[in-house]
Amino acid sequence: MMAANISYGADSKLPLLLVHGGAGDIPDSGVQKKLDGVRRAALEGHRVLEQGGCVLEGVVAAVKVMEDLEGFNAGRGSVLTLDGNVEMEAQIMEGANLDAGCVTLLTNVKNPIVVARSVMEKTPHTFLGGEGAQKFAKQTGAEFEGDDYFKTPAAVSALEKFKLAKSATPGRTEIGDTVGCVAVDCRGHTATATSTGGINGKYPGRIGDTPILGSGGYADDTLATVSTTGYGESIMRYNLAQRVLTAVACGKSAQQASEESVRGMTERVGNTAGVITLTPKGQVGVAFTSKRMAWAYLEGDKLHYGIEQGQHLVMDRADFNKV
Repeated sequence: MMAANISYGADSKLPLLLVHGGAGDIPDSGVQKKLDGVRRAALEGHRVLEQGGCVLEGVVAAVKVMEDLEGFNAGRGSVLTLDGNVEMEAQIMEGANLDAGCVTLLTNVKNPIVVARSVMEKTPHTFLGGEGAQKFAKQTGAEFEGDDYFKTPAAVSALEKFKLAKSATPGRTEIGDTVGCVAVDCRGHTATATSTGGINGKYPGRIGDTPILGSGGYADDTLATVSTTGYGESIMRYNLAQRVLTAVACGKSAQQASEESVRGMTERVGNTAGVITLTPKGQVGVAFTSKRMAWAYLEGDKLHYGIEQGQHLVMDRADFNKV
């Protein structure tokens, strides 16, 4: 394992797939699980692209890995509403034709990102929510799990702590936030996928930034693909993903655009966020104003990853496969 600097504007080899595991106040005890999870997700998504899968298949495969792990706030590890239930949301988008699928207020669905893709490919719509989204998920054969699968000890504990604190503002937990993935294939086609359980202690029916195009994510082959994470209310108000794309359109590198946008959000409307960005030529952007955000991508046989501010570690793919 060695340290490296995050590239500023350098083009990486394609295909390229970059994941994040959520920005937040991740404790020391959760660092290793986060890093293991994002590295697994990056490897799985990249494997799909290497074997000829389309860019959409790659981002879905990566996000599903994190949705299936308890240590991420998406799918199985989702935080709970004030009533103690799970309400999930997701977004997927491809940058060639700007097609997208968004879902919100899903319950008991194992992989919301799969339902989001089905909305994009099997309906004339872009966004489904609540009862309609739930019915659609069943009709399209989505996998469902019982409440015990989702109400993990970490999620239950986080809600209990929130209620004891008597806070008026729902907040993030040590679990972290939204997970996401961005990718570009050998032809320069881009895609983004983002999934979340929302904010701990949120009102039932609350909808966050994740399923909103331009806030939780966006993909455009002429500019870049972006996935965001952090405090949803601030991300929505600042339209964070679109800010990154605007900065890229103005000539900023993926890294510069990511850094300036998350910093601008925190300074303008408060709270913290994280962003991952890829351009069609393979520029990489990773930035966050939170304490930590796990991220990873594979380039050649080298696995790049980090979780601390300014951290960029590199290891051989073969070495991780031995773990």
